[in-house]
Amino acid sequence: MRQQLLKASRDHALGHVEKHRMNVEILLNNPAGIGEHGDVMDEIEKEMMEIAKYHDILEVIDGYFA
Repeated sequence: MRQQLLKASRDHALGHVEKHRMNVEILLNNPAGIGEHGDVMDEIEKEMMEIAKYHDILEVIDGYFA
């Protein structure tokens, strides 16, 4: 049970990292894609902060529960 819970947490975090990574790729390749939002850098930074949050969770899982 322990390993399944850790795997589910890891998979969840990895999914979110990939989601936000793709958002950054889209913004980098098509900055007009955010419509009325003019601050592309701010949007990229927000996505990177989300990546960092889930990356930290992965590090905690690996560092304390692996």
